[in-house]
Amino acid sequence: MTNNKKLDSALKYNKAQKMNKNFMYQDLKRSNCFNCDFSKSNFNFTSLRGAHFKGCNFFGCTFTFAEFVGSNLKNSKFTRAKFEDTVFEGAKLDGVDFSSATFKNTIFVNCDISKATNLNFNEGEVKIFDEMPTLEISEKLESALKIAMENKFIKKSRTLDTKDGEINSISIMILLDKFKEQRLAEGLVLLSEKVDKEFCTLSYILKNLQSYKEQGIL
Repeated sequence: MTNNKKLDSALKYNKAQKMNKNFMYQDLKRSNCFNCDFSKSNFNFTSLRGAHFKGCNFFGCTFTFAEFVGSNLKNSKFTRAKFEDTVFEGAKLDGVDFSSATFKNTIFVNCDISKATNLNFNEGEVKIFDEMPTLEISEKLESALKIAMENKFIKKSRTLDTKDGEINSISIMILLDKFKEQRLAEGLVLLSEKVDKEFCTLSYILKNLQSYKEQGIL
């Protein structure tokens, strides 16, 4: 993974043809697109926080470490789309078609998946939560999270907290799947000192933690 390079690049299209485009690492928050065709486009490591993509075609698109937080996807089609380490949080899925889509380590939280069609997956590929789950963490990890969020870039990313300012248990769950709690706490403190640029998805934090580990400082 490389650094997020394009931020604040919301899309505003109506009936546009945007096939085979590369939106990797872009911050597409609050985008507004209607009846557009994004077939075979790359949305890996992309934030779609608060975005409206209504009646759009995402045939064969890839969504690795993409984040649909509060996104409105009404009547869009994700036929043969590929989702890996993707999070749908509070996303509106009314009439969304997932025909032949594939999933790996994908999470749906606070989403009414009954309103989607052709949402098929194998056991273990998808986790579904009706609401943000409660997660028991140590005082050390909780303290490290608070320290990390004192960094203005981490706080602005909204990757570690919810809209109510609470710790985002889904993000912590994902991080704890990659790092032991002790190392994660130490890594979050390092992040608070080192992060000096804007970013938009949790993948950036994961990338940096892995980098610190490889450098031998974590």
